[in-house]
Amino acid sequence: MSRVCRSAIGARRPAPGEALRGPTPQEPTVADGFTDALDYPMYVVTAAADGERGGCLVGFASPCSIDPPRFMAWLSTANRTYRVACRASHLAVHVLRNDQKETAALFGGRTGDDTDKFARVEWRPGEGGAPVLADSRAWLVGRILERVEGGDHVGFLLAPVEQGAPGPDGVPLLRLGDVTGLTPGHPA
Repeated sequence: MSRVCRSAIGARRPAPGEALRGPTPQEPTVADGFTDALDYPMYVVTAAADGERGGCLVGFASPCSIDPPRFMAWLSTANRTYRVACRASHLAVHVLRNDQKETAALFGGRTGDDTDKFARVEWRPGEGGAPVLADSRAWLVGRILERVEGGDHVGFLLAPVEQGAPGPDGVPLLRLGDVTGLTPGHPA
């Protein structure tokens, strides 16, 4: 097991309706002006391990190598999905269309600690058991190669092993600006 995830295993789960204490609001940083200018795509990342499933809305994700193909998805350490991902062998990463705000609200505004998100969407198990959402613009399943500590998020380096062809061209992607009013299920 990764050193990065050891502390997540056996971590206390909040009682239904109880929020985890997240980080306090941060003072402005040097990077704020740069990041404020970005309107990056939003993803839903899903994981399964030991009979549990998790999924959350993620803004920090990107291809990170062409040869060999690699993708990095960053999960907040406050999220249940992170705790499941620490025990998983694979993650699924889903690109959403901008008309999928309800899916974004489900995976970004609800916590799996008290809601079975997967009972509300159509999905199937992918490679390694990672839940693959049926109605996404595109998706990939990646084998977890490494976990990288990055502060309040941990990066999961993925080697793609399965992917779903993109939906119709010309359909805009869901972006950060489309979900800025969403209240998170857990503090990020």
